[in-house]
Amino acid sequence: MSTLRLGDKAPNFDAETSEGKINFYDYLGDNWGILFSHPADYTPVCTTELGAAAKYKDEFEKRNVKVLALSVDGVASHKDWIKDINETQNTTVNFPIIADEDKKVSNLYDMIHPKADDTLTVRSVFIIAPDKTIKLMIIYPASTGRNFAELLRVIDSLQLTAYHKVATPANWKEGEDVVISPSVSNEDAKKLFPKGFKEVKSYLRMTPQPNLN
Repeated sequence: MSTLRLGDKAPNFDAETSEGKINFYDYLGDNWGILFSHPADYTPVCTTELGAAAKYKDEFEKRNVKVLALSVDGVASHKDWIKDINETQNTTVNFPIIADEDKKVSNLYDMIHPKADDTLTVRSVFIIAPDKTIKLMIIYPASTGRNFAELLRVIDSLQLTAYHKVATPANWKEGEDVVISPSVSNEDAKKLFPKGFKEVKSYLRMTPQPNLN
């Protein structure tokens, strides 16, 4: 079992899913990706999470993000569970759920934490860039559902900071001011950020989000 860290290449794999067999890299293509795990089918929190993820379809598509879920149960179970998710969450699941019965993918991504549960996956989240590097990892206990609005916020930050020499401050949301990277001199900042910037301290300079008109 490998220990994955930020910046590592996300391991590739082939897997059976609720939508047929996939290759992970082929599925992602040139898109960003979210891979998130669920302890088991027919669990209450997971049912709400998969429904929430489905409802964010348009928001994920706007950001060129492809979604892929995982549970340690089989394809037939997934397909029946999806009917429950669609019914109870008033949505349509629109992404594959990996059937990881042999726990191959769970072990590749270190999703099983024996001191929490020695057979079921914890709620892992991986955000993966188009170059297949891991940009974010969050691990929740099985009892705590994920905040998908927060995942969108993180994706906005990752996509912005990948292409501009900025970072996003605490509680930042799309459209708010950002922090200029310390490696950028004031002279270069004037060229890179034509909207101007405010120097709060020599190491803390704020500028309007650069990729907005």
